[in-house]
Amino acid sequence: MDYAPLTKDRWEDFEKLFGPEGAYAGCWCMWWRITRSQFEKNQERGNRAAMKDLIDADEIPGIILYQDDAPIAWCCVAPRGEYASLNRSPVLKPLDEVPVWSIVCFFVARGHRREGILDALIHAAIDYVGQGGGRVVEAYPTPPKEDGTRLASVSSFMGLPSVFERLGFVECARPSKRKVIMRYYIEDAPREKSAS
Repeated sequence: MDYAPLTKDRWEDFEKLFGPEGAYAGCWCMWWRITRSQFEKNQERGNRAAMKDLIDADEIPGIILYQDDAPIAWCCVAPRGEYASLNRSPVLKPLDEVPVWSIVCFFVARGHRREGILDALIHAAIDYVGQGGGRVVEAYPTPPKEDGTRLASVSSFMGLPSVFERLGFVECARPSKRKVIMRYYIEDAPREKSAS
């Protein structure tokens, strides 16, 4: 597997991966970038257009994971400052002044779920952040339900704590029952590259 940043020349791959629905009910990965009222007003078409505008402005909102040249997964990862809604969140407010890159969303194509793709995707995100000069990667996973039932996709798009912990992230805060803030310190943790 290989990964690549989402740039203009990869927009068609992104569209193919997200499909006509825009991944999670027309999100197009704009949930953490705009206000809730903008998001609701935009709906699927507006969110798609907003993401396309970002790409056309040469912003890189994340990475695409490929297998045999086909796009199979997405990770929204960028410096935390790019996520206006995240920065306004009373639950997920910044812990300190440390500059972090935030992983805020995953999407794996239907035919590739439950294949361990998430591990490769997180390794790729860490590699991408390191290449971009970042030293701390932050994630905001949702703990599983206490009764053991699976989380719905709308609740699990930010991952599970156990996955991040397995890959070397450490819990830094638990600001609510439903959210954990975890960090990966690139300079302190040698890792095996899973994607390049």
